[in-house]
Amino acid sequence: MDDGSEGRLWAKMVNIFKKTDAPLEEHILDASEDGEIKEEVVSMLLNVLELKDIEACEIMIPRTDMVGVEVDGGLADVAQEIIEHGHSRIPVFQDTKDRIVGIIHAKDIIAPLLNGKTETPLEEIMREAFFVSEHIKVKALLKEFQTGRVHMAILQDEYGGTSGLITMEDVLEEIVGDISDEHDADRPSDFNELENGQYLVSGRVPLTEISEKLDLTLDSEHVESIGGYISELTGRIPHVGEFINISGYKFTVHEGDAKQIISILIDPPTGN
Repeated sequence: MDDGSEGRLWAKMVNIFKKTDAPLEEHILDASEDGEIKEEVVSMLLNVLELKDIEACEIMIPRTDMVGVEVDGGLADVAQEIIEHGHSRIPVFQDTKDRIVGIIHAKDIIAPLLNGKTETPLEEIMREAFFVSEHIKVKALLKEFQTGRVHMAILQDEYGGTSGLITMEDVLEEIVGDISDEHDADRPSDFNELENGQYLVSGRVPLTEISEKLDLTLDSEHVESIGGYISELTGRIPHVGEFINISGYKFTVHEGDAKQIISILIDPPTGN
């Protein structure tokens, strides 16, 4: 996307469907039913509309799962972290992750390493970090990424501490869906009832659907998916195998990563 392209897309959508007072979502779904818009395009358009309501903290990599290096570390430390975790850029901190002092890009360490300058201080090659509030809307953050030509933001809480980080890829995944590679496992796409009475559901299933199918009352002012809801209740992204009991149901994280809960195994109350 070039600068302002997301804004122009938004304006065009409004212009196309401004003839009536009906919500844009309704027009898009009607156009899909009439065969005027392909299913994958419909999904992207609806995701773009939802960006205005999603906060960065809902899709961030939490502070506890952030991969970074200390500023007094060496290039070898940076290379090891990049190779081990597969990131193209990682934050640099001083003493604690609450004091992020810069960002190291993988390509910035190539020249010093090739030239034998392995003792090059990280301060000489690291880039300035980009800080924003953890409550910034994802739509606004996308615009900041575009205009500032940056690909990573450090999210701060109300006290100025680090709450997590978010990348351009995280935002784009909210629009086009998960950007997978050959190392990613297959993910359940919806709500699946297993033969043993358990349920295996995607972390992206809406709370409304979970509530309806399990006859529960699940509600949140901040998140819409069951994965986000469990993370909200625990105050972080729980690890695989961790569980939480809700109204007699046991919700166990079946698959997940540093950014989100991918799938959940639900055990009904005993006797159900």
